[in-house]
Amino acid sequence: MTAAFAGNWTVALPGLLVAAAAMLVMLVDAGWPRAEQRGLATLGLLGLAAAAGAALWRWQVGGPTSGFMDALRGDRYALFFALLVCAGAGLTLLMSIEYVEEQGLAAGEYYALVLLSAAGMVFMAAASDLLVIFLALEIMSVAVYVLAGILRSDVRGNEAAVKYFLLGAFASAFLLYGIAFFYGATGSTRLGAIAQAVGRGGLTPTMLVGTALLLVGFGFKVALVPFHVWTPDVYEGAPTAVTAFMAVGVKAAGFAAFARVFAGALGAAAPSWTGLLWVGAALTMTVGNVTAVTQTNVKRMLAYSSIAHAGYALVGLVAGSPAGGSALLFYLVAYTAMNAGAFAVLLALGRRGEPHETLGDLAGVGFRQPLLGLAMTVFMLSLAGIPPTAGFVGKFYLFSAAVDAGYVGLAVIAVLNSLISVYYYAGVVVQLYMREAGRPAFPPVERPALAAAIGAAAILTVLFGVFPAGAMEVARAAFASLR
Repeated sequence: MTAAFAGNWTVALPGLLVAAAAMLVMLVDAGWPRAEQRGLATLGLLGLAAAAGAALWRWQVGGPTSGFMDALRGDRYALFFALLVCAGAGLTLLMSIEYVEEQGLAAGEYYALVLLSAAGMVFMAAASDLLVIFLALEIMSVAVYVLAGILRSDVRGNEAAVKYFLLGAFASAFLLYGIAFFYGATGSTRLGAIAQAVGRGGLTPTMLVGTALLLVGFGFKVALVPFHVWTPDVYEGAPTAVTAFMAVGVKAAGFAAFARVFAGALGAAAPSWTGLLWVGAALTMTVGNVTAVTQTNVKRMLAYSSIAHAGYALVGLVAGSPAGGSALLFYLVAYTAMNAGAFAVLLALGRRGEPHETLGDLAGVGFRQPLLGLAMTVFMLSLAGIPPTAGFVGKFYLFSAAVDAGYVGLAVIAVLNSLISVYYYAGVVVQLYMREAGRPAFPPVERPALAAAIGAAAILTVLFGVFPAGAMEVARAAFASLR
């Protein structure tokens, strides 16, 4: 007699609430007057708040840690990323409210796509089956493909969407082939079964091929070198609010699945893949930072910066220790706050037809718009790893974990790359305060929701830099549940 199926629906509750919010937005949009479309963003924010509340409730009271025949995990690792994704999506909705109105976008479509993509991210972090990871990744990706080209009259946006879609489909094929190889070697796509097989006999040749193919798929999503070529063009061409969402949400979800597979299921065979990730981290940091130095478009510079930060984050996986894993999770929190804030400031500086995306466009903003200039300075200092910001603390934890694990050479490369990054981040601050004013900047008070997003990101960036202990303890507890 077979056992009864136990769904344990509370395991999927955060993701289901985000998906339900997307459906509600679409339903309300069908009969909602256009003059009241800001209410759709409010519905989305309430749905994200409900999902975050459900994740916090499960964190406190516990409950089943697996469901749907162990295809989903409800451990603290999954709940941590549910909270992070909800925060990133919430910042995106806030910074998009006035932008959607100015651009004349269909609010229902835009907010529903953001929420559907966020739901895919939540399920991707909770997935304990390679096929579920793939399905969640596609839910996330397809929505972002559409968002990248949602400005139909913008040639750059259309080009960005096509490039992202074609290269994303190519990377998904690699991921599927990797899943097929693991199924052929173990007879299962469940991460638990794969971990048992690896623990018994290590990585067989078939599993090694599967591991390499999975690395290609995940490497594309988190923009590791050499799978990063789509990033600058897509980040530059997509609407700035969408670029922010891609930079923080997609990267966080990608690393969530990446770490669950490699540190979790394949952790027993770490010596077989650690060297490859070591090289990938070093190349990603170096290529991202060196190329960013030559950029004059700030969005493109932040794109290469995001590539470099993927390399920093990968250092935590290379370390292969609880300290490295928890440092990775903390760094993703810091990265979400400071990167979303930087893109939000760029959004605040422009208007329809006047994007204000080049370094020259930032000239004198620090004096004409002191609050925007101060916020951008905080984000640039944090991205560069200057204390007392979250970026500095995150890098300190990552590099310390690498040294403790014996990867001193990688830590040295990371520190040198951080020094290189100071040059182009400082270039933004120089433009803000040491160049004559160019084009007029628009006061953030005209966009209260966007101003709230910038303020929240700035506060979190400083708060996690000055008081990192609480967030780090949460990260440790989350990563410990993965082990």
